[in-house]
Amino acid sequence: MTPEAVAERAERIAPALREHLPPTPFVRYGAFSDDLGAELLVKCEHQQRTGSFKARGALAKVLTLTDAEREAGVITASTGNHGLGVGNALATLGGHGIVYLPENAAPGKVAALRRLGLELRAEGNDTGVLELKARTYAAEHGLTYVPPYNDPEIVAGQGTVAVEMVEQLAGSPLDAVVVAVGGGGLISGVAAVLKQHLPGIRVYGAQPAVDDAMAASVRAGRIVQVDARQTLSDGTAGSVEPGSITFDLCRELADDWVLVSEDAIRDALRMVIDTEHQLIEGSAALAFAAARERRTELTGKRVAVVSCGGNMSSSTLVAALA
Repeated sequence: MTPEAVAERAERIAPALREHLPPTPFVRYGAFSDDLGAELLVKCEHQQRTGSFKARGALAKVLTLTDAEREAGVITASTGNHGLGVGNALATLGGHGIVYLPENAAPGKVAALRRLGLELRAEGNDTGVLELKARTYAAEHGLTYVPPYNDPEIVAGQGTVAVEMVEQLAGSPLDAVVVAVGGGGLISGVAAVLKQHLPGIRVYGAQPAVDDAMAASVRAGRIVQVDARQTLSDGTAGSVEPGSITFDLCRELADDWVLVSEDAIRDALRMVIDTEHQLIEGSAALAFAAARERRTELTGKRVAVVSCGGNMSSSTLVAALA
């Protein structure tokens, strides 16, 4: 799938998503702007319905299904946010859903998934394995599998984040954008749209230093496994699915990769809470931390950070701030 095709599909699907999902704010964060010596604009997907950008891609995919397909059942694998997006889509449009999720998924996300009426199956902690199990079960039982990122509709749905950003910029410039990366659906969609409208924009992909599967794959020129360790950025955790369409998109669209320490993620989380009084999750703090890592080259520029989610449990928050 080419970046041009992703951008065209995102522009086309944006009006349909807007009927069900509100646009999120795109605002200046003053303290971070001062810290970077740049003008920092934040796309507040942590304020999106379900608390994450994942609501977009899930709805985009579920909108393509028939009533019969939704009623027969939709299945997915998720660390939490994508599952919440699928659950919200089914609550909006109707249908039954099953979610394979890690055994160590955040308790708050698990509780929210249950409230949406989803059937949950916790089996192991490797998201790549969970995705394979979900795909296999769907094929064996005639259900529809909704991938967390490896699907054209999912990527285009995430690209509607950037469709809104372009509208909200209203012709004003933007020099760079920083996006947290797990499977690559968000950065693929966002970068594809922004580079169509702002050809000179520089795209930074952010990953935890302890779990950098996509960045390592791009460096290797093929999808590889990494010896991942636990990270505060649980929303980006896990391996990249073999053959994922997002791999080639990330290779083409990401201009630089920023690997961030756990201490830097925690520091960025604290700063957002202390200065903006906004609760974000670790994967969103990852993007803020990556911008701070690149402050020297971003000085004097106009920079966007996609704050991708706000679903953090109280216990994780307490541990991060301690």
